[in-house]
Parts: sequence; structure tokens; C-alpha cells
Amino acid sequence: MFEIRVICEPSEADRITATLRSTFSTGTVRRSPSRTSGMERLYVTADHLRLTELWPTPEEAYATAPSIISEIGWTADQAATRPFGTTLGREFWLRKAALLDRIALTDEAEGRTSDAAQVATEAARQLLELDRDGDGCYGGTPYWPEHPQAEADPRAYARQEYAHWSKHQ
Repeated sequence: MFEIRVICEPSEADRITATLRSTFSTGTVRRSPSRTSGMERLYVTADHLRLTELWPTPEEAYATAPSIISEIGWTADQAATRPFGTTLGREFWLRKAALLDRIALTDEAEGRTSDAAQVATEAARQLLELDRDGDGCYGGTPYWPEHPQAEADPRAYARQEYAHWSKHQ
């Protein structure tokens, strides 16, 4: 257990509290005015979350996903038909990372040796980089792209984002 103190603008207090709750197991947030004019102090007792239980499982993330063959067709079409000089957007990288993760999971389950896991990890890292540098258009629950857990397990981050994206389609 540890204590966290945050000094912030009052308008940011709810967002900060929500972020702390998604990152840590927290107690009641105590709020009081700061000595700095117009600022607010937040005090919260926190503990580490059990991280392994927070990521969606592959079955949860890909429950409504199209077939692997269909997704291969979609990603190939997007890459081939984009106008010259344009970059591929978030949906492309999200679906590509999910597709490659699904292929790697199939290889792992069937005991096949391939570079699928490495390729899936690199695609997920591309999605992470895009989300870190992007406009905040990511699910972020339980982990946002800057979170150390997202960097530690980019494929799980891709599953989290795919699950969020597919639920809101």
C-alpha cells in the first residue's frame, strides 16, 4: 500500500481519479483545496492491481471478429488501394495487429514454429506508437498506450483495443 498526492486543476480531478482507479486498486479519494490558488489536492491510498486479470482474453477480444481469411483480404486491400503517399490509419494497424495476433495464437496452439509471434508483436508496437502519438482515439481500459504494461505486452494491448473497437462498431 502507498499514498498518492496529486495537485491539479479542479476540472481535471475526476479524470485523474478515474485514471488512478484504472491503474491502481484505490481507496476513497480525499479532496481538499491546495495552498496554490485555484488548485485542488487529491489524496488516495493505493495498491498495485493484479495485472494478469485485466487484459481481455483472446476469446473475449476476438469473439465477433471476421475470419482470418477475411481479415487478410481486408488488410491486403487497404494496403494496396490507398492513394500514393498517404499513411495507413489506426483502423488498419488495429486490425492488422489483431489479425497477426490471431495467426500467432493459432500457431502457438497447434505447436507450429514460426515468426508469427514476433511479427504480431511488431504490428502491435506499431499500433501502440500510433496511439501514443495520435489524437487519443483509443479505448484505454485498463491500459492507455503510455502505460508500462502496454509497452510490456503490446499484443495484449492490441487485444484490448480490438475488443473495445469491435464492441463500438
